[in-house]
Amino acid sequence: MFTSTPLSGSKADQYAALAAQARALLDGESDPIANAANLSALVYHALPDLNWVGFYLYDGTELVVGPFQGLPACVRIPLDKGVCGAAARTRRTQRIDDVHAFPGHIACDAASRSELVVPLADGDRLIGVFDLDSPLPARFDADDQAGLETLAQLYVEHAR
Repeated sequence: MFTSTPLSGSKADQYAALAAQARALLDGESDPIANAANLSALVYHALPDLNWVGFYLYDGTELVVGPFQGLPACVRIPLDKGVCGAAARTRRTQRIDDVHAFPGHIACDAASRSELVVPLADGDRLIGVFDLDSPLPARFDADDQAGLETLAQLYVEHAR
């Protein structure tokens, strides 16, 4: 049975501990759905002030909701819509302080105020996106982005 260790120290230290926990969860497992489910749960319960954490997986045409923690979500997201679509289309992390100011934002949960979406790509192959929402404006900073990009990369390495 896995139990998470309380995070302490600086944000960098907290994300290092979270990455170590993620490695332990992913070690020896290559199933992308199982890994996405465990990472969603790990991050949702480890980080404060989140109302949604999960994965949208690319089906060759659009993003389709995968494992997540939070309220029910939008099922399909075209690559030309919303923060998730922008991350997938540009292959660049989107850190949005106010989702209501983002053109084309898709409001799956009206409580969401800020969002961080990390694209998941293996070379030129788009796998999907790792999406985090918060009810707080400007919840995510550069340290969060770096830490969550590390977790996303761990997911990609185990999805090969």
